[in-house]
Amino acid sequence: MDRSIVRFVVLLGSIAAVLAGIASAAGVLLRGDLATTEFSTVRGEVVEMVTDGIYRFNAEGIVAEGIGWDIVTLFVVVPATLVTMYLVWRGSARAVLVAAGLLAYLCYQSAQYAVFWALGPLYPVYVLTLALSVSALGLLVYGLDLGRLRVRSGQAFPRRSIVGYSLAVVVILAGLWLPVIVGTWGAVTVDQLEGAATLVVPAFDLGLLVPLAIFAAVTVYRSLPVGYLLGSIVLVKGATMGLAIAAMLAVEAVITEELALPPLLVFLVMAGVSVVIGTRALRAFDDMVEDGPASFAPPPAGRGRDRMPRAVSTVSVADLSVEPPHSHANPRP
Repeated sequence: MDRSIVRFVVLLGSIAAVLAGIASAAGVLLRGDLATTEFSTVRGEVVEMVTDGIYRFNAEGIVAEGIGWDIVTLFVVVPATLVTMYLVWRGSARAVLVAAGLLAYLCYQSAQYAVFWALGPLYPVYVLTLALSVSALGLLVYGLDLGRLRVRSGQAFPRRSIVGYSLAVVVILAGLWLPVIVGTWGAVTVDQLEGAATLVVPAFDLGLLVPLAIFAAVTVYRSLPVGYLLGSIVLVKGATMGLAIAAMLAVEAVITEELALPPLLVFLVMAGVSVVIGTRALRAFDDMVEDGPASFAPPPAGRGRDRMPRAVSTVSVADLSVEPPHSHANPRP
């Protein structure tokens, strides 16, 4: 990955994380007393709508889940993203793979908040976070030399576990949302809408996460280089989203006094399995971690092109093929 791309990825990703932290802190600290009033939708559904705080004009159930999501984002995802961006800057190949998953999480969350939640003062923050995280993720993927990932990982990469986990994600999400969608056919009132005009979350899960998990399973199974990137994204996304959904359900139980225990346990297990498999996967890339900023430094002055060892021209076990900057005096062979 070219050093200039690394700079932009770290800069954009770090700003996106800070913005996500600001929005999440506002959601937790400025939630108000969560007073509600009954609201009738055009479909005739009666919804308890929150009337104060940063999340007013949203259904009580959505606000409860959002606060749980904000807690995980603020105390887990944001610190993890900032630390990961620092490690990417230092030259860690494992950090690059983790960063891809964390940026995918920020894309998913900020997009949902921007299109699903009632318009409020945090809307510009959501849109800017989405733009920055998408840009950082796009640059990261663009800068990777995927052809070298397979060689680096070797036999230690838990290929079968990732395939099985990815397929399990497909089954869980499809089993969760398809019955809901089928149940809406011909129905006038739909409780799952929570005052919204349509089913936004199923669209994100079935339209984005399910195809991602399927592609990850297929490409990892076939040992295609892109599979190692997609598999890493699925694992990191599974760990963070599993924890976030569990926190959503827990906070919702406290506020609404209705505990959905089976899905809470399912997503806690999902997060735990992601961490276990992800740890095994990252260990496959231990020998790819370089010594740090020196990995990006130009060769010593006075070393001519014809004397530069081949190993110096690119980062060896390379941090996903991070290329050192080259000066005019020392052109790259």
